[in-house]
Amino acid sequence: MTLLLTLDDGSIQRKLAEAVDLARAAVLEDAGAEQVGAHVGVDSEDAVSASHLFEATVTGYRGWRWSVTVALAGEDEPITVSEVVLIPGPDARVAPAWVPWERRVQAGDLGVGDIFPVEKDDPRLVPAYLESDDPAVEAVAKETGLGRVHVLSRHGRLDAAARWHSGEFGPRSDMARSAPDVCGSCGFFVSLAGSLSAAFGACTNDISPADGHVVDVEYGCGAHSEIEVEVTSSVPVAELVYDDSLMDFEPAPETPVEAPEPEPAEATVVDESEAPVAEAPETAEVQPEVEPEAVTAETAETADEAQVEAESASEH
Repeated sequence: MTLLLTLDDGSIQRKLAEAVDLARAAVLEDAGAEQVGAHVGVDSEDAVSASHLFEATVTGYRGWRWSVTVALAGEDEPITVSEVVLIPGPDARVAPAWVPWERRVQAGDLGVGDIFPVEKDDPRLVPAYLESDDPAVEAVAKETGLGRVHVLSRHGRLDAAARWHSGEFGPRSDMARSAPDVCGSCGFFVSLAGSLSAAFGACTNDISPADGHVVDVEYGCGAHSEIEVEVTSSVPVAELVYDDSLMDFEPAPETPVEAPEPEPAEATVVDESEAPVAEAPETAEVQPEVEPEAVTAETAETADEAQVEAESASEH
């Protein structure tokens, strides 16, 4: 028999690609004409086989295709049909990838009466004796039934810490970002024991939304124990306040009644022709001019008095 894998020059693939009618006849015999659509392509499987694809018009299988695989055993052999199957196309609706049930269970799925066994090699748990400083103590505790078989491993503690830190009661929540202070300084905060004590604790404030929950030390709410609010009156009050019960009242003095102004008297008209005429004073005698050198203190004083008398007489 000739080795087609090494001697093929492309003629075999051409023969396989041209066998569209043979492939359609095979799928019509298997499914029926009402469930087979147009030919949409051909895929090469290997050197001696190829698959022809037809649209599937099957109810409930939108986007699926009929795949008819044909093969050629030799250059002088006829093309034969290997299989006819229904496969999903690129736009087909298919079921999601299979996930084991123990991996599909999420937080909150466990109900009353449900049982969820832990995997044998769960990385979150380790034997209890690995967490003790004294193996003899663990052996005695286990024999008497007082010790636990498993405790949290380092991986389990870190996993829980990351989940709590980024959860509802962590520092990134809306409540924590609007709180005036953090839980680490609150009197209602009770720290956890062990290695988680530095980062987590329980809230014991019944007013807080985190009451009874594990909270991060950086979480906070408006019910912090050290919050002090200044209580003031809702009614605005002035800085200066008068106490009416302690004030002394004095009556204001009565305003005196003003007397009416007297009416102005009528002006008396005087006839200037009948009025007595004052006599003009005699004109003072003119003193002879005196040389400046001959004026003494006595003559200066006498001249001043004469001048005053002359001015007085002129006024009358």
